[in-house]
Order: sequence, then C-alpha cells, then structure tokens
Amino acid sequence: MWYPLEDLPFIALVLIIAFTVHEFAHAYSAYKFGDDTAYLAGRVTLNPRVHLDVLGTILLLIAGFGWAKPVPVRASRFKHPRLMGIVVSAVGPLSNLLVGALGVVLLYVLNETGLLHAGSIGVYSALVHFFYYLITINLLLFVFNLIPLPPLDGYRILADLLPLRIRFKMEQNVQWGMFIFLLIVFIPPLRAVTLDPILNLSSEIFFMLINWCESLFTPFDWQRFIMDFTK
Repeated sequence: MWYPLEDLPFIALVLIIAFTVHEFAHAYSAYKFGDDTAYLAGRVTLNPRVHLDVLGTILLLIAGFGWAKPVPVRASRFKHPRLMGIVVSAVGPLSNLLVGALGVVLLYVLNETGLLHAGSIGVYSALVHFFYYLITINLLLFVFNLIPLPPLDGYRILADLLPLRIRFKMEQNVQWGMFIFLLIVFIPPLRAVTLDPILNLSSEIFFMLINWCESLFTPFDWQRFIMDFTK
C-alpha cells in the first residue's frame, strides 16, 4: 500500500473530497459557460458517487496514482471555446489548491480558538491526520494536474494556448504523451528526476500559505504537528 493501512479512513475521506470538488469544478464551470453535457450526465453535483472511479481510487491507495471519472466537455458550445476551455481545465486543479489552502486556514482557526486541543487525545490525533492529508494531498493534486501531459488538465490548458497547427500535431501524437506519462509515474528512476521534483513544488506552496497565515493568526507549532502525525 502507498499509505499506512491505519490511515486509510482519513485518506479515503480526503480523496473523496478532493476528487469530488475537482470534477464538480470542471462540470459546473462548463455548464455556466454554456455546455450542458456534464449537467445532463448528472455531473454538476457534489455527490461523490457520480465522480469517483472505483479502479482509479483503489490504484491511488495502492500505487499513489489514480483518477476520477473525467467530466465530458464540448468546448464547441462555449462562446469563446479556447479561452473558456482553458478556464474549465484550470478550475479543477485550482479547486484542489483552494481546498488545501482552506485546510491550512482552518487549522490555524482551530488552534487560535483552542478547539484543536479541546477534545480527547484520540480526537486530536484524528484531526492531525485528517488535516495533514487534506492539505498535502490537495496541494499535490494541484501541482500534479498542471503537468502538461495527457490526460492531465495541464495538457488541455497547453493545447488551448498553442496555435491550432501545433495542437493538431499534439493530438496526433497523444498516445506517445500517455506513454511518457506512464513511464515517469511507474519507473522509480525516471520518476525521481522528473515527477518528484515537480511535485516538490507543493511544499513551496505550503510554506507560502504558512507565511500568509502567520501574519494573520497566532503562530502554529508545525514541528509538533508533524511529530504528532508521525507517532
């Protein structure tokens, strides 16, 4: 298993939140821009059952790589297909950034009000594990989904930004992009020099969020938080 077995309840809950919010953001923005494809498919909802892919979720728990059900989008129905297509693709990763940021802010609020330590040791431990995974997984998903390789959102954003002739060539060779993507995910030496350095950017985002929160709230003892998480 990619994650500790005893942490699976927290990870499953966080993945349900992360995947549901991500796919809902795609579906809702597409609907607001004039494409009702996702709406008619029942995807403009925060009901996790319509967004989660069983195999993709299981693989994420086992291998650290997975997916949700892709939202059907017909960009030709948008008033400005390429511009709105970029927005629809970008709001998915941005929704994960928002959830991760809200997790950091809420942790500071709970600490500020004393509620973080108000319950029993078991309640405190559960909160520590939940917030750790809520923040780290959502920030990782934000960075991961912006990688410009198919089938990730970053690839769709790049395709809409480039001239049509280049986009057509990309679409003709999309299978090679998928092959490269699978190689860097599942071959550890390649992953260590390609994917891992990119995912480490999530730590930089985390520290930026901390610096912002430290200017608004009582300083939070992150060292103790990490130590309590690893117990």
